[in-house]
Amino acid sequence: MNGPTTVWLAIGLTAAGCYLLKLLGLLVPAGALERPLVRRLSALLPVALLAALTAQQTFGAGSALVLDARGAGLAAAALALVLRAPFLVVVAAAVAVTAVVRALGG
Repeated sequence: MNGPTTVWLAIGLTAAGCYLLKLLGLLVPAGALERPLVRRLSALLPVALLAALTAQQTFGAGSALVLDARGAGLAAAALALVLRAPFLVVVAAAVAVTAVVRALGG
């Protein structure tokens, strides 16, 4: 099975899976969602996922671990956040440091 049939089958299965996952979420009793542990985990989960994605995109290249200009840019952004800079300043610092390190051959 190749070509358009496979693509449409994959799209249909993905759509059905998403619908079933959404339905499963609606079937969870409200009392289960009000537990303190569940509330704490639901507050921390997006932060953990974003941190993991950032680390993977910054320090990963295929299956290798790399330290290049992206790491320097991330460090600059972290420093700007520690200094409580506005969001645009954080982004600008990361971009500027990454560009400088790349220009210097890093």
